Amino acid sequence: MLRQWLTLAIIVLAYIPVAIDATVLHVAAPTLSLSLNTSGNELLWIIDIYSLMMAGMVLPMGALGDRIGFRRLLLSGSALFGLASLAAAFAQSALWLIIARALLAVGAAMIVPATLAGIRTLFTDARQRNIALGVWAAVGSGGAAFGPLVGGLLLEHFFWGSVFLINVPIVLGVIALARWLMPRQQGRAEQPVNLTHALMLITALLLLIYSAKAALRGGVSPALAMLLAIAGGSLLVAFIHTQRRAARPMLDMSLFSHRVILSGVIMAVTAMVALVGFELLMAQELQFVHAFTPFSAGLFMLPVMLASGFSGPVAGVLVSRLGLRTVAAGGMGFSALSFFGLSVTDFSTQHWQAWGWMTLLGFSAASALLASTSAIMASAPKEKAAAAGAIETMAYELGAGLGVAIFGLLLSRSFSQAIVLPTGLSAREAAGAAYSIGEAVKVSQQLEPTLAQAVMEAAKTAFTFSHSLALSIAGSALLILAMIMWFSFAGRKGK
Repeated sequence: MLRQWLTLAIIVLAYIPVAIDATVLHVAAPTLSLSLNTSGNELLWIIDIYSLMMAGMVLPMGALGDRIGFRRLLLSGSALFGLASLAAAFAQSALWLIIARALLAVGAAMIVPATLAGIRTLFTDARQRNIALGVWAAVGSGGAAFGPLVGGLLLEHFFWGSVFLINVPIVLGVIALARWLMPRQQGRAEQPVNLTHALMLITALLLLIYSAKAALRGGVSPALAMLLAIAGGSLLVAFIHTQRRAARPMLDMSLFSHRVILSGVIMAVTAMVALVGFELLMAQELQFVHAFTPFSAGLFMLPVMLASGFSGPVAGVLVSRLGLRTVAAGGMGFSALSFFGLSVTDFSTQHWQAWGWMTLLGFSAASALLASTSAIMASAPKEKAAAAGAIETMAYELGAGLGVAIFGLLLSRSFSQAIVLPTGLSAREAAGAAYSIGEAVKVSQQLEPTLAQAVMEAAKTAFTFSHSLALSIAGSALLILAMIMWFSFAGRKGK
């Protein structure tokens, strides 16, 4: 009995840095932009490569765990996570950090299914297993919610690489304790891993997102952007075709034919897009425009973190009493309302108003996430519960990655169009300052004080306008989705 709970402590310890790393860079974005001299596009890739890689790798890594046992998978994943953390902490360029973050995601994709498999294997009593799963879920939501605060606290006192270095002693402790306390398991050598399918999905997603960024920012020719989009779309179609024909697919595509499950997936992706995208944009506005420190920016965003972290029990009661349809549509609708409210809020003077809207956003978006989970798991046949859970996990991670990409694209496009730069800049300086607010800061540091101040005022004005526009567009999209969910979940009042 004692060994079970000690093992749970190891599992929780392994999961904490994985959860925190999903959001820890949100408040570090301005610091990274200046420290590594990254462009706005590179910054987006640094942040969202983690979730996009996890979305594609978590399912084959779960199969690998069945093949080699969850203990070996946890040890291997933790070792990779620790080494990638070291590489990320001492990155000398944006490309170096992107590759390190991708490796971090592979390690995380090994750790997550290993922790869940460990709980399922060690806790045979249903009541104890539910308690253990509750602890695991609380660590996941709490770690992701407080990631920006942890990152801000570290950046307040140490260099930016410290947000990765803190993983190393945790990983060393996990490896030592797991080798000592965790029981060995007999794997199933016949279990297929489907790594090729995962790489196909990841490549398709990266090509589609890269082509969208390139088309909007003009980084490559329109013809090349279109060619990349076609390649990504074709690869995605090939992936879907492969999954439908495979005897043991990575993704059970037949589940997507169920209207409620498909609606739940769309809602999970959208809710994560809203939460993650908002946190990233908010962190940049607070620091670049309103001169918050990373830690004070994390503190300012605490309401959305707390509301999303503690909404689970309340949202569960609401689903039971009001029904899935009401909570799903209401969660999306109130998220839209909060975006509209935040789009007209002055974060320098209207603090209480901002905190109120952020609390509503955190609670409503997290409630929609719970409703999506309920929709997916309740509608899936019992014999396909594991496959449905895998789809849910992918939807969460994909939504997190897309949140960074979509909000980043909206922001960068509108910023470039909205900024009105002062005269006196060279063509190169003007192009840099109009690229992103981070680039504008770097350009201003090389100018004489009066011109530098004028450039920063123009950049702040453009960024505030762009942030408001992005929130308004996102709010409109969420409002439309709320109406779609209302009709999609018709007839499922208590389910």
